[in-house]
Amino acid sequence: MATTAPVHPVDEVPPVRHLAAFGLQHVLAMYAGAVAVPLIVGGAMKLSAADLAYLITADLLVCGIATLIQCIGFWRFGVRLPIMQGCTFAAVSPMVLIGTTGGGLPAIYGSVIVAGLAIMLLAPVFGKLLRFFPPLVTGTVILIIGISLLPVAGNWVAGGAGAGDFGEPKNIALAAFVLVVVLGVQRFAPAFLSRIAVLIGIVVGLAVAVPFGFTDFGGVGDADWVGISTPFHFGAPTFEASAIISMLVVALVTMTETTGDLIAVGEMTDRKVEPRSLSDGLRADGLSTVLGGIFNTFPYTAYAQNVGLVGMTRVRSRWVVAAAGGILVLLGLLPKLGAVVAAIPAPVLGGAGLVMFGTVAASGLKTLAQVDFKGNNNLTVVAVSVALGVLPVGVPTIYEKFPDWFQTVLTSGISAGCLTAIVLNLLFNHLPTGAGSAVEADGLPAGVEEGVEKSREEVV
Repeated sequence: MATTAPVHPVDEVPPVRHLAAFGLQHVLAMYAGAVAVPLIVGGAMKLSAADLAYLITADLLVCGIATLIQCIGFWRFGVRLPIMQGCTFAAVSPMVLIGTTGGGLPAIYGSVIVAGLAIMLLAPVFGKLLRFFPPLVTGTVILIIGISLLPVAGNWVAGGAGAGDFGEPKNIALAAFVLVVVLGVQRFAPAFLSRIAVLIGIVVGLAVAVPFGFTDFGGVGDADWVGISTPFHFGAPTFEASAIISMLVVALVTMTETTGDLIAVGEMTDRKVEPRSLSDGLRADGLSTVLGGIFNTFPYTAYAQNVGLVGMTRVRSRWVVAAAGGILVLLGLLPKLGAVVAAIPAPVLGGAGLVMFGTVAASGLKTLAQVDFKGNNNLTVVAVSVALGVLPVGVPTIYEKFPDWFQTVLTSGISAGCLTAIVLNLLFNHLPTGAGSAVEADGLPAGVEEGVEKSREEVV
């Protein structure tokens, strides 16, 4: 009697009702970040309310398409893992600079299209670099991703960056209530409900927020029922050398960040990312970025917010995230639905975000638990990489006196920490070392303790 091969959890297709609930949960986890980029760029360029609304619907539509490409895949496009796609924040500063210094949106879209093509061309090269991502590097990068996201959740908890009531006790109380609900559902509810603990927490938090005046549904009435993004709505793209160069730097940063996210999801889902699948995932990023330039939006990358949700819920099916992509397409075509989701108060998202983003950091620690820290310099690799990765998160203005390209690379804590981990791993674990670099079992350089009592000449 023939037996069917077991299906990997990544490829399992849950029932439709589960797909809808799990998918909506992923959408709510990334929605605020998804609409933030068009709001920031459009606001800096002083676009009209109608143009801002158009940017947001275009962004949601391409977010959905990009997610579908990444999760379902076709030919050599798509990593086929549960990965949500969204606009990268690494491109915000360069795009604002391009848009406000005379180039406008056409120059932004021209540089975005070129960057997307470059990512597709460079994808195989990055795929071959996977051997430079052992658990020492991947665990450090995942840890940095989680730590870098925590300030985002902190801003949400306080009411949202720039909010007039930022830090009010009522905001923190609402976020704490949502956090308690999420933890309670995850601990005491049946298996299915525990897997949508974030969704339940957000729904319950919203129900509490409405009578206390946290929500404003005024934008729902103003939003259109149907909205379709047409190619080159703001004019034909223009290709300016300075804009293209700055966006190519962004492309390298987003490829580094996406590599970290893909490896993190591969660890969480027990489907290790191979060089070929990494190239396919990055190639999908490039295609989505080209589509972004055509359909009036911005560069795309994997969203770390949803990496945490995968780890927390232990729902590993890529079809769940594909369902989330379908929901995003609907939100992009039906702006009124998007306005309803946008009305969710920031503290509600913050309470859920604390759990999700903390889960990413904890997953990094879990990966680092596989690493041997005795008799080597691995502790130094982790220490310095985390320090340089968290530095721009804790002090955002530290590099503001440096050139734009330098800021683009190092103000992203994820790319700064990832590059540092790769370089230090090569330095300490791959390059030949002299006898003077020996390390004792406790992780301290050999000769340190003796040097306290002996002279330098004796130690040498």
